[in-house]
Amino acid sequence: MLGIVVSGVAAAGAVIAGYQSMAPTGQWYGRTFTGLPRGTKQMALTYDDGPSDPHTLRLMEVLARHNVRATFFLIGEHAHQRPQIARALAQAGHVVGNHTFTHPLLTFKSAAGIRAELTRCTATLQDAIGEHSNLFRPPFGGRRPAVLRIARELGLQTVMWNVTGYDWTAPPAAVIEKKVEKQIRGGDVILLHDGGHRHPNADRSQTVLATDHLIARYKAEGYEFVTIPQMLRGI
Repeated sequence: MLGIVVSGVAAAGAVIAGYQSMAPTGQWYGRTFTGLPRGTKQMALTYDDGPSDPHTLRLMEVLARHNVRATFFLIGEHAHQRPQIARALAQAGHVVGNHTFTHPLLTFKSAAGIRAELTRCTATLQDAIGEHSNLFRPPFGGRRPAVLRIARELGLQTVMWNVTGYDWTAPPAAVIEKKVEKQIRGGDVILLHDGGHRHPNADRSQTVLATDHLIARYKAEGYEFVTIPQMLRGI
C-alpha cells in the first residue's frame, strides 16, 4: 500500500513539474517576468516567431497608426533571412528580443545546445540591428532550471506572458480578440505571433486585424500600451 502511495505521489510530482516547465506564469524553475500587478492600467503587446513578410510589416503599420510600440521576440534564423525587417522594427522604436536561433523546445536541449541557440540568435540580431534588448523568451514557453541559468549567465532576462490570443493556428480575428478579452486584468503581457516557427511566412493577417481592434478598444478604456522595458522600469 505504501508503495502505491509513493508511486502516486511521484507521478503527481512529475505531472506538476512538467506543467511548471511549460506554464507561462509558473515560477518553480526560476523567476521570470509575466507582467505587472493586477489592475495596473498598462499592457504590453508582444509578438513571437518573426520577422515575416508581409505580416510583420503590416503589423508595424497598424502599430504606427495607433502610436504604439511593441516587443518582438525574433527567431534568429528568420532575422538572418530578413535583416531589413528586423532593422525596420528597431528603427520604428519597437523592442527586439531573443527567441533562439531555430525555435527548439529547450527543455530537451543540452546545456551546450541551449547556450548555442541563445548566443547564435544574439549574434544574428547584433549583425542585423546592432545593440538591442537583453530580453529572451523561450520557444513554447519551455524551460527548466538550466535554461534560465544559462540565460542569466548570458545577461538575458526571461520574459513570459499571462495573456495569449491562441493565434498560432490563425483563427479569425474575432476569436483572437475574444480569447484576449477573457484574460485581461491589467498589467498584462499579451502573447501574439507575427510569424510561424515552421513557416516564416505563416498567415498572420488575422492577428494584424485583431491587434488593430484590441488597441482601439483598450485605449478607449484608458489603458496604455507599453514595451516590456517600460513595464520593467515600473516595477
